Amino acid sequence: MNMLSSIGTEPQTISTPTPVGHEITPRDRRFGREADFHPEKYWQNGDPVATAFYNCLSLTFPRGEAFFIESVKEFRDHTPPKLQKEIRAFVQQEVIHSREHLALNRRVEEQGYDTSRIEQRISESLGMTKGRPKITNLAATMILEHFTAIMAQQFLANPRHWQDSDPETAELWRWHALEEIEHKGVAYDTWLYATRDWSRWQRWKVKALMMLVITRNFWGNRWRDALDLLAQDGLTGWRVKLKLLKFLLVEPGIARAIIVPWCKFFLPGFHPWNEDDRHLIQRAESDYEAALTGRPASA
Repeated sequence: MNMLSSIGTEPQTISTPTPVGHEITPRDRRFGREADFHPEKYWQNGDPVATAFYNCLSLTFPRGEAFFIESVKEFRDHTPPKLQKEIRAFVQQEVIHSREHLALNRRVEEQGYDTSRIEQRISESLGMTKGRPKITNLAATMILEHFTAIMAQQFLANPRHWQDSDPETAELWRWHALEEIEHKGVAYDTWLYATRDWSRWQRWKVKALMMLVITRNFWGNRWRDALDLLAQDGLTGWRVKLKLLKFLLVEPGIARAIIVPWCKFFLPGFHPWNEDDRHLIQRAESDYEAALTGRPASA
């Protein structure tokens, strides 16, 4: 990646594959607010395993996205104007995401689940960031944003993820996914700008080591969290663990599906926008508008 050196007091630009003219658009949508909205407990295809995974993933977002916002904002005022604008739009999107997942998380609690242990694990994970250098927290944000973006790509590209799901809850996840793809380069471009004076080896070493640590923690915690929710429904034992493993690795296999894009993160010259998947954003927007107006959905 060609880093342009900083000269004088004005922020300098950096060269990235972020598409020219790409816009980040906060969409202030609300889901499940109707008084008669009472989805089934196992809203994801009637499957307790799939529902538990998505519910525990949702529980991470409000605090996690608050961390992302603060990590990126620390560097906003020292970046070029274009990136400053993108960061502001990124922050707006993440604030709305947090609001909608808080509403979903309240429904999880109203269904009788005790989420305190999961919340404690999230708090402990984020507590480890206290006192760390700001650049380290930005690196963690950049990595977790890559995680959410490659999962979002699967959520939009493969309709089987939401087959026979509660339509309103599935639409929340699709809306979240399209915006994650839309702003997938913001944290990474902020990282590139903040580390523009580093050597390529130094930048790669830090991000590679952190990716390995974060990957282990991310999947380890989601595994424990999903089993926690399942245990509260009396679903325990090796058969339940096998079903969760099958869900993650076989069908629909979200963990298996993101292995290749996860590996690409370690390649020289990696950037989230090396893969232009804006067509998924356009398709999701088209399908959403079609659902509102009753028109046939896009092919």
